[in-house]
Amino acid sequence: MGPDSYEALVALLHERLPDLSRSHRLLADRVLADPEGIAFMTIGDLAGAVDVNESTVVRFATGLGLKGYPGLTRLCRDKLSEEAQLLRRFTNAEQQRHAGDDPLEQAAAFDQANVARTLARIDPDTWSATVEALAGAPRVHVLGLRKVHSVAFLLSYLLGMVRDDVELLSPATGTLVEGLRRVRPGDCFVAVSIHRYIRETVQGFRWARDAGATTIALTDNAGSPLVPDADHTFYVDTAGVAVLRSLTGFVTLVQALANGVAAERGDAARATLGVEESLLDEFGVYE
Repeated sequence: MGPDSYEALVALLHERLPDLSRSHRLLADRVLADPEGIAFMTIGDLAGAVDVNESTVVRFATGLGLKGYPGLTRLCRDKLSEEAQLLRRFTNAEQQRHAGDDPLEQAAAFDQANVARTLARIDPDTWSATVEALAGAPRVHVLGLRKVHSVAFLLSYLLGMVRDDVELLSPATGTLVEGLRRVRPGDCFVAVSIHRYIRETVQGFRWARDAGATTIALTDNAGSPLVPDADHTFYVDTAGVAVLRSLTGFVTLVQALANGVAAERGDAARATLGVEESLLDEFGVYE
């Protein structure tokens, strides 16, 4: 019996990745990274995209227990249809890339689509379990490097306003190892990473899982190396107007997570905020 949903397909592929041949690994990576594209590719399109024979594509699909290539595309199309209700009011941002478009209008179109697709992909059970973990763990550790460091900083800052013991990890000062050393069983560890994935983030995330922390991945697609080590995963769309990828979806997600944690903690969050306000007044932080 083959997988009956795209999510089940993702789980099966991650389970089999270490044992796949090179050509099947290329196909698996493409399925994980671009289900939307595969949903409407012909078998020849996919074979050409990863430089394999069409017969290899068929063997790959049937080896997963699917009814050939049509069975693979059906799972990808089913995934798209689940998102359609929320997304249909947004024009595909990619179609905005033609000469004469106003740069501000293009940016708005991309970011509207990014936010909508990101929120549409969130599983309610995953959301609830993540908020509960972030609210109740003894300590929360957050790691994100290079471009997504700003996302990690924002999440750690917002969480730190509504709960104690939130730590932003950074290797910039050579202290990543010391930060990882403080991870304990029952803690919560959040990693943020998009392609190209930073090695230290992936290694730190895996180490935190092995140390017994609840692991939460904020990443860009199911092919991310964070996914196999994550207890809870959120996929964020990052399409941008040009070569630069947008972080708007990440900002929306981390703000929503912080608000969810504040609501989960209730009076405890209000008490934490009250102490912070008293300190801000005491030190005259604001004019």
